[in-house]
Amino acid sequence: MTTSKWNGVAGAAEGEAVLVVGGAGGGAADDAGGAVAPVTRAAVVAEARRWIGTPYRHQASLMGVGCDCLGLVRGVWRALIGPEPETPPGYSPDWAEAGGGEALALAAARHLVPIDPATARPGDVLLFRWRSTTPAKHAAILIAPDRFVHAHEGAAVSEGHLGAWWRARVSHGFGFPGVEG
Repeated sequence: MTTSKWNGVAGAAEGEAVLVVGGAGGGAADDAGGAVAPVTRAAVVAEARRWIGTPYRHQASLMGVGCDCLGLVRGVWRALIGPEPETPPGYSPDWAEAGGGEALALAAARHLVPIDPATARPGDVLLFRWRSTTPAKHAAILIAPDRFVHAHEGAAVSEGHLGAWWRARVSHGFGFPGVEG
């Protein structure tokens, strides 16, 4: 089994967001520590939808209590893959502008499965950048070819339409490792 961390990963720059997710091969063990069940795209979609209505709370990741866009992805991971052994470091709402670089995308690329965003399927993670000159700083989980679930400031976790405005801002695509289907 691999370990999960958010910081202190070899090769990561100081202050860089690092997402390391555990559970070699994907799947969640039963409560008795039994066999690992495969994770399906349908399970990712269903879990993402369970978060709908969770209030936006910067840096949080607790269904029904609060989360931000990264917290949503982390929460879906925990529900389907297993616990995070380390809490992510604090980050400010303007972390991407302040730190520069593609911290979110680089972290995701080290620990999720990079895909061409044009081939993304339900259950995949999409990253967005607000302007072509800024780093990606928003994440969502695709739940249908033209729908996604995301958390954004000022609103509860919601389902959104992946229309022209959002498609123009997709910068990266990733799959959860070990997802079947």
